[in-house]
Amino acid sequence: MPSIKSSTDLRNNYNEISAFCQENREPVFITKNGRGDLVVMSVETFERLNGKLELYGLLDEGRDAVKKGRKRPLADITRELKRDIANGKL
Repeated sequence: MPSIKSSTDLRNNYNEISAFCQENREPVFITKNGRGDLVVMSVETFERLNGKLELYGLLDEGRDAVKKGRKRPLADITRELKRDIANGKL
């Protein structure tokens, strides 16, 4: 069940909402005048989510390449992935 708070709650209870996001690794949905306005989450949760999105994008590119007949040897791909991980790109 998502956590939903008003913008007033965010202003008055920032530390509580921050602690919730840190401890539960879940976002908090912020409303303004009864309507969805913002999503607040910890930096760790944001980075994890962003990493997943990047991975999904790469997987889509790979699927597209296979469909179009563009393939590369696994050894080349593994070498590049190891390099990117070592350089902090992944």
